[in-house]
Amino acid sequence: MTKVKDIMTEDPMTVSPTTSVRDLAVSLIEKNYTGAPVVDEDGTLVGVVTESDLIYQHKNLHLPTVITLFDSVLTLGGSHELETQIKKMLGSEVADIMTKEILSIDEETSLDDVATIMSEKGKHYLPVMRAEKLVGVVDRSDVVRAIIKDS
Repeated sequence: MTKVKDIMTEDPMTVSPTTSVRDLAVSLIEKNYTGAPVVDEDGTLVGVVTESDLIYQHKNLHLPTVITLFDSVLTLGGSHELETQIKKMLGSEVADIMTKEILSIDEETSLDDVATIMSEKGKHYLPVMRAEKLVGVVDRSDVVRAIIKDS
């Protein structure tokens, strides 16, 4: 059975939270990567940034719906969500656009489990951890290559 350790990219390119969005984009293009783990000065994983985060900066702003009910104004979608959208769209550093809710896997995770996680959680780039240390990454193309190889 294929495991993450068999298909992961070891020693992945990482970026810091203070890396500029432009430098990130250039690095991803030059190295043909779809994302990068974000690590702090101690090497601790603090987020993940992907091409999708870069694309998000150029989407149309979704304004919350406001309705009036009995002389009260209700905001659907929430002002926090709007604030988060604006910050991400105007971000100049990786910290502004990265995903902070990290979904990681370990080296022993099976190919089937990775495919399930990616499909059900809508994630296409996963950091691989060993005892809270980043050791690699797996993206959709790694999974597709492994599926073809196993067929």
